[in-house]
Amino acid sequence: MLRRIGVFAVALTFIAAAQGQQKGGRPPEVGGGHVPAKGPAPSRGPSKSQQPVAAPKGGAAEQRSFPADKPGHPAAPHVEAKGDKWVGHDTGPNDPHYHLDQPWAHGHFTGGFGPGHVFRLAGGGPQRFWFNNFYWSVAPYDIGFCSDWLWDSDSIVIYEDPDHIGWYLAYNSRTGVYVHVQFLGNS
Repeated sequence: MLRRIGVFAVALTFIAAAQGQQKGGRPPEVGGGHVPAKGPAPSRGPSKSQQPVAAPKGGAAEQRSFPADKPGHPAAPHVEAKGDKWVGHDTGPNDPHYHLDQPWAHGHFTGGFGPGHVFRLAGGGPQRFWFNNFYWSVAPYDIGFCSDWLWDSDSIVIYEDPDHIGWYLAYNSRTGVYVHVQFLGNS
């Protein structure tokens, strides 16, 4: 009996090693459970590829497009695991898509920021989601970037946005993608 268990354990070890080699044996460059040590640095202004344009007046919200920066990376704002580089947070503080007439209208989030505070989504969708009795809404301009989030189970981390007053950044550790979110309070 012990010999069969030993043979089974060795077989599982070889299978696991083969699977690791098939995937390159490396951790993913984006997502895969990685949590950045800190949020993004303040932007130095809009990049040449991300020049902000006037936000639309009335009608449907404009959807932001974002080209993948490297093969295998998402076509969305994301954090590279190596070096914690925040890709796409470069439109600057004057981006009209993130202007709020009443920043922090529902108060400030007090649940904690950064890697020491990983939260599991408990329900909802981009317009209104929650965890631990904290409620949020994704910026209309960013909704297309979180279409693959699992709103009832993904782990996210909240970071303060150094550029856009009234907004926070919700980072999804599974996908490596982040979006701008507004705190809606505790009810």
